[in-house]
Amino acid sequence: MPLFAGIDWAKAEHAICVIDENGRIRTRFRAAHSATGIAELLARLQSHAAAGELPIAIERPTGALVDALVQTGHPVVPIHPNAVKAARPRYSAAGAKSDPGDAYLLADLLRTDGHRFRPLRPRSDETRALRALVRSRDDLVAQRVALANQLRALLESFWAGAALIFADVDSPIALAFLAEYPTPAHAARLGPKRLARFLARHAYCGRRPAEQLLDRLHSAVVVQLGELEMQAKGELVRSLAAILATLVAELHKLTAAVEHAVTEHPEAWITSFPRIGRVNAAQILAELGEDRTRFASDAHLAAEAGVAPVTRESGKHRAVSFRWACNKRLRLALTCWADNSRHSSPWAARVYNVARARGCDHPHATRILARAWVRVLWRCWQDAKPYRLEQHRAAA
Repeated sequence: MPLFAGIDWAKAEHAICVIDENGRIRTRFRAAHSATGIAELLARLQSHAAAGELPIAIERPTGALVDALVQTGHPVVPIHPNAVKAARPRYSAAGAKSDPGDAYLLADLLRTDGHRFRPLRPRSDETRALRALVRSRDDLVAQRVALANQLRALLESFWAGAALIFADVDSPIALAFLAEYPTPAHAARLGPKRLARFLARHAYCGRRPAEQLLDRLHSAVVVQLGELEMQAKGELVRSLAAILATLVAELHKLTAAVEHAVTEHPEAWITSFPRIGRVNAAQILAELGEDRTRFASDAHLAAEAGVAPVTRESGKHRAVSFRWACNKRLRLALTCWADNSRHSSPWAARVYNVARARGCDHPHATRILARAWVRVLWRCWQDAKPYRLEQHRAAA
């Protein structure tokens, strides 16, 4: 008799339910999210059926538990939380919710609607490594932006010129300047010659002379503060500059690792698209993977990436709206590439300009262009072949 399992994932403890083909509960139990707990969970599932014969529904496609289930041989079927939420009224008119109840709901959804959901297929080691590098880098970039904004706001509160002297407050030379001159008092004796020596020492590559940089520094407003407050803010500037300097240096190393990983990846054909860049290509490939059966068509991929709108139609009512439920990392990577591509591809520029002429704003026009690129990307992905301009008939 076929069996179906559902797991309600939690940070500390998982709820598990196994049912038969008639929906009757065969077992219910909980397992801690630990090495011992996961081992016991796998053993108890094994006592009911062989791993390959017991499909498991769960609300997330990644994590230590999912990896353990896949490695053991269980068909793992990720079901989006929105689908689970929409199905909950089928089981409780009162809208009740509990972890064991959700585990049963997942198992029963797999029993009745399993044909609608696609089992998870493990990614290759190269793709898993690339995805770890890319996602970690993206998270660190977000932290760098947040820290840079915090540092800029701090400087603007008492010494705005220090945030303006160089183009980016989180550039290595700007951080070195702030580490040496965190307050106006520290920079009181800073003249053109001393600044020129500082620039030479840090290999300044800008084209602006020391006199012009000093003018930027001194022309901005300086807020007069008490001695203690000025010292406190100077210490804060030094601390944020030190943290940012370390973060920027490590991000530089991580970016090099990402660029090397995507170049050596078996799917390196993705770097052949115009103005995609190796980091951007790695971001797309990390979310796309190498499983060609994952998306049935380019429309399916566009929906997953959030570059196609959602249509809601009933009777005389029809509304087309922005798609919120999607892979947001993939959408950001695709729209970034689309925006860059219009500067080197006449076809991409034409698609973007036509959308703008229709009244679309920049983000909307960029998503329209990304949707057009997805058709090309999906075809290249299916054939595992690089982009060739002469084969892109719309761009010819």
